Amino acid sequence: MTTTRAERWRLVLGSEAEQGCGALGGTLREMDAAMAALYEPEGEHGLKRRGGRGASSPNVARWLGDIRKYFPSSVVQVMQRDALDRLDMRQLLLEREMLEGIQPDVHMVANLVSLASVIPAGTKETARMVVRQVVDELMRKLEEPMRSAVTGALDRARRNRRPRHAEIDWQRTIRANLRHWQPSHRTIIPQELIGFGRKARRPQREVVLCIDQSGSMAASVVYSSIFGAVLASLPAVSTKLVVFDTSVVDMSEQLDDPVDLLFGVQLGGGTDINRAVAYCQELIREPRNSILVLISDLYEGGVEEKLLARAQELVAAGVQFITLLALSDEGRPAYDKALAAKLAALGVPSFACTPDAFPGLMAAAIRRDDINQWASSRGMVPTRPQE
Repeated sequence: MTTTRAERWRLVLGSEAEQGCGALGGTLREMDAAMAALYEPEGEHGLKRRGGRGASSPNVARWLGDIRKYFPSSVVQVMQRDALDRLDMRQLLLEREMLEGIQPDVHMVANLVSLASVIPAGTKETARMVVRQVVDELMRKLEEPMRSAVTGALDRARRNRRPRHAEIDWQRTIRANLRHWQPSHRTIIPQELIGFGRKARRPQREVVLCIDQSGSMAASVVYSSIFGAVLASLPAVSTKLVVFDTSVVDMSEQLDDPVDLLFGVQLGGGTDINRAVAYCQELIREPRNSILVLISDLYEGGVEEKLLARAQELVAAGVQFITLLALSDEGRPAYDKALAAKLAALGVPSFACTPDAFPGLMAAAIRRDDINQWASSRGMVPTRPQE
């Protein structure tokens, strides 16, 4: 659609700019009405002006249809999120008609999960369908990168450095010994033999995802559940998933279905990180083959000194302990910088991670790479210890 500069400014500035920029017509006028309904809620087209939650439902349903008609999916998701935040429309998510008209996304799933306990029986199946649609889409996007990264890292981690003749990986052995080329003999004399890894009879790594289910971590809970399900499907990885607020719930038995897992989460409430880490510590059987990922903004409601003592014990035992301040695409998170710095001083890296980067992070942890260096090389800024 071709627009003039004045029309574009009119759309940006709203109805108050009509005198200076001129009136809109046709499709542009309809697009403007859809935006005004949200961003000028008390005006002629405003959603709020048309009454309470009950009477406004048909109007909201039309608005949901309009924004999907006139705007791309990414913009629709932003506008829906703004409507929930600005107009306090969460009650509408309890109505089946509204759910059927919504463009599903991670933030919508987080809202539905937070309302799971009060969703009417007649609407629950529709809510599950919305959540299932988002989960399936995320699985299609994230499963293969996660599986490939982790499987590749496990294969390299178990590479046989003392192979029998039949187990030698000749291509890797030759590449590793090119510097030992002997011109007079026109051959390589290998100083290091690299073999194919022998098949593991039991899991090679234990991974524990410990997830803060306070309201601010909602999107992180969704992504963590997806990745937990993928990890749990890998025989070489023993995966546990634990969620917590002031209590701790082990959700490991539900990792085969992320939708069931999400509806078992209770978003909101307080935070007792120490209690959650204590529970996870008990799950770890082989510390030097274990990776503990704490996903939290670190606003501790429990006993900080005990948390730090446990972190020190875990690191000393050989556990790779990593704190993700967020696992989402929401930008820089708010978090307790002082506690993050104290954990960093104990050897627990702390930084925010996007879902696209998480498979690489797990691969790096499996290889026992320097996680701070890995994060820094990818533009993530690990928290530094306080001086």
